[in-house]
Amino acid sequence: MVSTAAVPNLAFRRLRGQRSAGEFAAAVRRAAREIGEQVACDARYIGRVESGEIRCPNYAYERVFLHMFPGASLADLGFSARESVRGRGARVVSEPPPTAGPGPATSAPPPSASRPPSLSPSRLARPAPLHRDTETDDFPEESDVLRRVFMTSGTTTVAAASLGLGGAPASARVSLPTQRRVGEAEVNAVEKAVRQIRLLDDRHGADGLYRRAAQPLRTAYELLDAGTTARRATSDRLHAGAGELAISVGWLAHDSGRFDDARSHYAEALATARLAGDAGLEAHAFCNTSFLARDAGRPREAVRAAEAGQRAARTLGSPRLLALLALREAGGRAGLGDRTGSDRAIGRARAAFDRGTAAGDPEWMSFFREAELELLEAQCWSALGDWSRAARHGRRATALQDPHFTRNLALYRAQLTGDLARAGRADEAAATGHQVLDLLTRVQSSRIRGMLAGAARVLEPRAGAGPVAAFLTRHQESALRGVPTGPGNPGGHPGR
Repeated sequence: MVSTAAVPNLAFRRLRGQRSAGEFAAAVRRAAREIGEQVACDARYIGRVESGEIRCPNYAYERVFLHMFPGASLADLGFSARESVRGRGARVVSEPPPTAGPGPATSAPPPSASRPPSLSPSRLARPAPLHRDTETDDFPEESDVLRRVFMTSGTTTVAAASLGLGGAPASARVSLPTQRRVGEAEVNAVEKAVRQIRLLDDRHGADGLYRRAAQPLRTAYELLDAGTTARRATSDRLHAGAGELAISVGWLAHDSGRFDDARSHYAEALATARLAGDAGLEAHAFCNTSFLARDAGRPREAVRAAEAGQRAARTLGSPRLLALLALREAGGRAGLGDRTGSDRAIGRARAAFDRGTAAGDPEWMSFFREAELELLEAQCWSALGDWSRAARHGRRATALQDPHFTRNLALYRAQLTGDLARAGRADEAAATGHQVLDLLTRVQSSRIRGMLAGAARVLEPRAGAGPVAAFLTRHQESALRGVPTGPGNPGGHPGR
């Protein structure tokens, strides 16, 4: 139903020029394909925009329109600010009433792999496009997917079951009421989803989880858009939970080699943190952003993000968080070849770490123990080409690692395999590589397989030696069975 207050969008009409609405819609679809987006634009949609029925496009259309008209803002295109139309009461077109379907919820597709190529602060401050409609009916296919995700037999489901490997019992599901008022139960469900992702990642790695984890993330941001009638503290928890969920899903993308998707999720978390004034969430987002930038070959950006994270964390009362962020900075400086700067950052990290745990330590940092400290230092020396020193710290990391963190057992040994191979200790590298292959029967991580593949390439000239030849043969057999090995990216746990 169109409000009588609808005002025609003359600016958008002028942009169409002499083209028909159908021709312009085809141009929109072509532009969407250019950036990896999917929009079901037709003449009817163009007519609804021009009539003022759609006052602000959803995030998918926003990206397409800004791609079509570089340098323009939504206001230049005749749209209202998103803040002025977000929420049910402000929409010109009312959202269709939800209809409960009898079948099971269908998982939403993961966010597009086409993302902005930069992690500059201006881009990070912009919410990433997770297809959360301001006007939900302007993309019928997307609306149907969202409804199926959010509505199941009269309930909205944030399903821990959807995150499991091979499913989970019905008792593991968390059902949320269909009304759009958000309270304690919904916030608890979001926080539970964050913990479930972290637990499953520790046990199994990211590759089998990423696509499933997109569903609760979309639900969490729908809850944010719905608003809350609860106390401010509950609202703050919802923002923090949604942001942490975005980081967790971003890490799953990161660890499975989907760097562009990870960048988008981390940017979404950072935007959420800034909107909510949550310094802890902001520090976490910058921490992961720094790690991603390092892995993506942008060490200077990794340093800047780590420094921004340290600024955000200064008032949080967590020396361990400052230690981790200093290690992120050290990794970036190592990537720049700055041995002195990296060594100084490592020194600050060790001094902060030695101050011990504190009440201000965030929950997500449970992985950051002495073993992780040793691993991250090993990676710095590895990036600087000091393989023997890297291997010494790598051995300490593997000796100290908690056996319950199955994924990290594989990760640390993969890092050590590569450092030993480059340090000329081929037999020891081969023996450690066998340990990694043993663990990869339980862990799905493109990152770890990529690291092991890199070590195998270093060992190939030594293939004549017995232990090395046996490892290379086994590694090759693993790859031939259809297990992806990927590029040899430097590893490390980001803190999700």
